[in-house]
Amino acid sequence: MAATKTTLPMAKALNESLRKALETDPKVLIMGEDVGKLGGVFRITDGLQKDFGEGRVIDTPLAESGIVGTAIGMALRGYRPVVEIQFDGFVFPAYDQIVTQLAKMHARALGKVKLPVVVRIPYGGGIGAVEHHSESPEALFAHVAGLKCVSPSNPSDAYWMLQQAIQSDDPVIFFEPKRRYWDKGEVDTEAIPGPLHKAVVARPGTDLTLVAYGPMVKTCLEAAAAAEEEGKSLEVVDLRSISPLDFDTVQESVERTGRLVVVHEAPVFFGSGAELAARITERCFYHLEAPVLRVGGFHAPYPPARLEEEYLPNLDRVLEAVDRALAY
Repeated sequence: MAATKTTLPMAKALNESLRKALETDPKVLIMGEDVGKLGGVFRITDGLQKDFGEGRVIDTPLAESGIVGTAIGMALRGYRPVVEIQFDGFVFPAYDQIVTQLAKMHARALGKVKLPVVVRIPYGGGIGAVEHHSESPEALFAHVAGLKCVSPSNPSDAYWMLQQAIQSDDPVIFFEPKRRYWDKGEVDTEAIPGPLHKAVVARPGTDLTLVAYGPMVKTCLEAAAAAEEEGKSLEVVDLRSISPLDFDTVQESVERTGRLVVVHEAPVFFGSGAELAARITERCFYHLEAPVLRVGGFHAPYPPARLEEEYLPNLDRVLEAVDRALAY
């Protein structure tokens, strides 16, 4: 019997997940700029057009609104399009199509129409890129009713969550943390995955809860390891899903630890951490030993590459928030 567990970088795990989806369902299509012959700028779709043909892996014009609009039409005809947006900052020409059509058609049709479209967006910084190549726009989409937004933090979740997103009858915005594309991890291709929108405890602890998703989960795990050397026990919760949010798992953790720090790359101002902080404050008011604190990017345009290390939340900024919370 062939082994089902293998060690893969996240980029390869996503590639294998797309391959599996194409093999399993002839209605699955991949569309986007340079996804075919080039295999995508990050090579996520490498080799797929060669193996499945130009009718299933489609190189599109440089027109994000047209790409998403075409995907909506194809979904109405029974297909399951997977759209790649080349970089996070390029999604905005398609924002109108996503929020006024893709997100609303199901409700507009009183449930009679389904739009099983996945919009893949490489997001976040840390790769030394130029303007509009390192942004974190997830809160803009999470705010829109009718869209589901998820983000894996490791290769195993990347493999399984992408397949679950493709199988969903609802539109899913799939945020891929591009600076984690080359991080390796074990992937079991025969595992039974948990629910797509369920958070997981990535590391148990007793003194404080760190909550993150996507690229910041690794940073929080590193912070928990560093804090352990100083005798502090930090629990790390990987949200995995940004909308819907699994408040229950976070609540259970905070009821155990009494403290919460929420971490994300996106600016703190009106970020997804604000919703989580408000809801947990409501639910856990009598369990909290300190205010819920947030760590994230600054309320400023993403800076040039030489300054991004100052902009991005890092180990020190997370640990500083942990110390503030534990000082109460």
